[in-house]
Amino acid sequence: MKINQSTPGPNNDDLALRLHKAYRGKIQTIAKCPLTSQADLAVWYTPGVAAPSRAIYRNPSLVYDYTNKGNTVAIVSDGSRVLGLGNIGPLAAMPVMEGKALLFKHFGAVDAVPICLDTQDPAAIIATVKAIAPSFGGINLEDIATPKCFRILDALRSSLSIPVWHDDQQGTAAVVLAALLNALETVGKRLNAVRIALIGIGAANMAVYRLLRAEGVAASAFIACDSSGTLHTGRSDLEARQQELIEKWSVCQETNPGRIAGGIAEALAGADVCIAFSTPGPNVIAPEAVRSMGSDAIVLACANPVPEIWPHMAIEAGARVVATGRSDLPNQVNNSSIFPGLFRGVLDVRASNISDGMARAAAHALARGAKRAGLNQMSILPPADDPMAAAEVAAAVGEQAQTEGVAALAVGRDQLLNGAVQRILAAREANRLVATHYAAEPESDPKPA
Repeated sequence: MKINQSTPGPNNDDLALRLHKAYRGKIQTIAKCPLTSQADLAVWYTPGVAAPSRAIYRNPSLVYDYTNKGNTVAIVSDGSRVLGLGNIGPLAAMPVMEGKALLFKHFGAVDAVPICLDTQDPAAIIATVKAIAPSFGGINLEDIATPKCFRILDALRSSLSIPVWHDDQQGTAAVVLAALLNALETVGKRLNAVRIALIGIGAANMAVYRLLRAEGVAASAFIACDSSGTLHTGRSDLEARQQELIEKWSVCQETNPGRIAGGIAEALAGADVCIAFSTPGPNVIAPEAVRSMGSDAIVLACANPVPEIWPHMAIEAGARVVATGRSDLPNQVNNSSIFPGLFRGVLDVRASNISDGMARAAAHALARGAKRAGLNQMSILPPADDPMAAAEVAAAVGEQAQTEGVAALAVGRDQLLNGAVQRILAAREANRLVATHYAAEPESDPKPA
């Protein structure tokens, strides 16, 4: 069935239900080696398979040569904070994690496996990921609530020899950095000379704050706002829980030197940039608050599935550049522009971790990709399905990993770039052939049983 994508608007729940039911999900496992005879079976399974097993036993690093470990990522979630849906648990999280696996393959030629855990205990999640790590070349944490997501990421990054990435933190921060660099260029402002309001200070904006600080933005340039108001050293509620909410209390101490109190309106007054990852809208950010921002304001309203303010309302209120997290509106700021290419680069040089430097390299490569395609205020990032953009991200990340000394393989930029393009195009062609073969037609009744 051909999907009509010509009319932007709210999610078409009926169509989504019908198509998900017709295809029974979005992904499958398919063999990549020839299996046409008994002789082939004797090579790929018994008795032939014993030879690579013995070789790996003698030299564990050969697992990358003889298996698909080096191109396989685990997408791990406990379903505790899924999109704009909240704590919906592991079963309801499965469609989202399958979607993530689809994006990994289509945009980065990376094989990904959804793993939704029936536990929300951080220690159990950490132990489980450690136990399954030998099967994977990388770990992508997804949709895990704060503040435990910070502890889980830190624990796994420090204890595993394969890269661990929390897309809601690092992926979001990298794509925001890319979008912000280009948005500022279109309005003629510099990153180190703007005031930034962070609306919502959970996993996404906490990582945005960290990465922008690593990029050189002063802490005094920020003012953050959570559901209880602006963050500052007078927030006794956060001070009382500082051992639990370490990151939030640090933001209180480092930012908002004027101790501006209030809520979203006060945070946005005079700001050049609004970066919002908070409650789904559309009336979370009022037009009046946007109107109070500085000239040529930039508004990234990224709540899903509905932004904190609709773009047309923000533009009418005076914003010059507006972005959301949605694919049916201009200027989509979404992790899908970063993580497939980034993991392609990470896996291709067999990096042991993903640093802030690698995330920044990915962001700058993505920003350059938009300029190649034609930068303007309605197009600050390249389309997520641009294979060259993903390949450029992969090459930049692979180069940076080698520069930082965390890559096991030495691979030149041209080889990284061309290899990524070839892999991505091959993955898309395979998808086209498989989807053509399936060609499922949805039932007329979209209602779930």
